[in-house]
Amino acid sequence: MKVQAPQASEPIPRISVVVPTFRQPALLRRCLDALIAQRIDPTAFEIIVVDDGAEDGVRDLVQGIAAWISSPQVRYLRALHGQGPAAARNRGWRVGRGALIAFTDDDAVPEPDWLMCGARAFESNRHWVALSGRVVVPLANSPRLPRNHRRTTQGLESAEFVTANAFVWRTALEAVGGFDERFTRAWREDSDLQFRLLALGGAVGHCPEARVMHPVRAEPWRTSLRQQRNTYFDALLYKKHPRLYRQRIRRIPPWDYYLIVAFAAAAPLLWAADSDHLAEAGVLVAVALVARLAWRRLRRTDRSLRHLLEMLATSAVIPFLSVYWRLRGALRFRVLFL
Repeated sequence: MKVQAPQASEPIPRISVVVPTFRQPALLRRCLDALIAQRIDPTAFEIIVVDDGAEDGVRDLVQGIAAWISSPQVRYLRALHGQGPAAARNRGWRVGRGALIAFTDDDAVPEPDWLMCGARAFESNRHWVALSGRVVVPLANSPRLPRNHRRTTQGLESAEFVTANAFVWRTALEAVGGFDERFTRAWREDSDLQFRLLALGGAVGHCPEARVMHPVRAEPWRTSLRQQRNTYFDALLYKKHPRLYRQRIRRIPPWDYYLIVAFAAAAPLLWAADSDHLAEAGVLVAVALVARLAWRRLRRTDRSLRHLLEMLATSAVIPFLSVYWRLRGALRFRVLFL
């Protein structure tokens, strides 16, 4: 693949915006339109799209945009090795020319003053090595309460540091070696980077004026089951930063999940040993814990029959998947992690 080299006469951009993408050309186009419309000197930044899906359609989209605008410069790359957004972002910032690296995602929509506000925040906070902006998850135009998936996505609004909206000095990225590419899914790689940046002795600030919209994508009902695989990488984050993990991510293990799995596994053995009362008691406790989990997930969400049944069904499966992936991660990364 041939990548067009910048002309010698072109000014060197101060900011490199890195956008990893994976087989979402329509969402990527929306993101790029928002970046091109930034209210900042277009020669002050460049846009680097790193295609983790290696799709010709995505390449044609990005190169087509690059052909009809001169500034900001838009470049298309593919990851050289590894997989996932961590590897893609490393590929992007390492070829970027800006002293400041801005990260966002292909399904995010930066507001027009995003870059200007992010860059300006460093002027009065020179001890910052990085900053997180504000992520806004817009509510659906519906009289109904949101579904659980939308409510979960809204957790981005209160996250400390997410790469859907983050600015990091290149020198800081070089000092920590960039993202850890062992995080092959879009999960915890941003927290790992944040914790390693904090270890540099500088500060990771927050700029609420640098806003990125993060509309909720339509997802199938089984999404919450598929997401349990993310906990595999919680084990890696815990191994690297046990104290910060317990302070900032999860204070205690999900004991209710372990109890559900334990009681469900013990019931057949107790029945086989003619301990019917104990087996029935264990099943009742497991069912009660599943019902409690479903109720927690249903709070402030849609109460339609379809959504109610979805929450009950997935809540019965989630503890088993979560425990499986947590223990598998603990074995893979050789850490005592519950």
